[in-house]
Amino acid sequence: MRLGVLDVGSNTVHLLVVDARLGARPLPAYSHKTELRLAEHLNDDGAISSSGVSALEDLVGEALEIGEDKGCQSVLAFATSAVREATNGDDVLASVDASTGVHLGVLSGDQEARLTFLAVRRWFGWSSRRLLVLDIGGGSLEIATGVDEDPDAALSVPLGAGRLTRAWFTADPPSRGEVKDLRKFARAEIAKNAGQVLRYGAPDHVVGTSKTFRQLARVCGAAPSAEGPYVKRTLTREVLHQWIPKLAEMPSSERAQLPGVSAGRAPQLLAGALVAEAAMDILEVEELEICPWALREGVILRHLDTMPPEDFA
Repeated sequence: MRLGVLDVGSNTVHLLVVDARLGARPLPAYSHKTELRLAEHLNDDGAISSSGVSALEDLVGEALEIGEDKGCQSVLAFATSAVREATNGDDVLASVDASTGVHLGVLSGDQEARLTFLAVRRWFGWSSRRLLVLDIGGGSLEIATGVDEDPDAALSVPLGAGRLTRAWFTADPPSRGEVKDLRKFARAEIAKNAGQVLRYGAPDHVVGTSKTFRQLARVCGAAPSAEGPYVKRTLTREVLHQWIPKLAEMPSSERAQLPGVSAGRAPQLLAGALVAEAAMDILEVEELEICPWALREGVILRHLDTMPPEDFA
């Protein structure tokens, strides 16, 4: 059967189409992504603007049409921190539903962390033993650790790369003072929550997911995406630490010229790097491995787990 998952995030509206059958891994068949940067459509009162809602309705409708054209039997649609934290989030959901017929489910930060953890566990398997999973999104940082498919601890911290870039940087590149202040803030926020993770003991395998970690790994020397998803890619704290001063001195236009960095993500790469380094340092991680599966795959896997066998026919 063919399924679609529509992810309305802080940065993008992303439709992933997969082919699924009982007992097999979901195989990606098509991907359509548009940068909306919904979090940048917030008014001073924390509400998503009318123009932002209109743009979201258009993109959700477009994604639904694409899913139908690609033969999807159903589309699982969800939103994350941008809609979750908007003061008019319920109105936005109702407007999208009325305009497109798509009901967007809103995931909590805890759910994001748990579903991402599930995807990583399925990708690497039981041989990873205790997993520690880090995911830097546009609006939040998700952290989860555990030995099973459901983590022992799962938390979401408001340290998304896009959020921090908008809140802390006023210039491109930012001043040294702004970089220093953000570094201090990120470390303090992670340290406040670290005990929930560290009390379970050292992980056997540390994994990073999300576009931010993939781009940082590529900048730090990991293989390009063209070599496929099964090539092992890692990010070390030492090399990341060496790159942060370089990233801090570059304007976004120069960061966009780095390998694996898109023009749309370049402005927030420095904030993402500061969060990644802080998390790795405070959680005592010297090296992590990049996983190609993350939240969208977790949503699909959880959905497939709940389907009766006859529905796969």
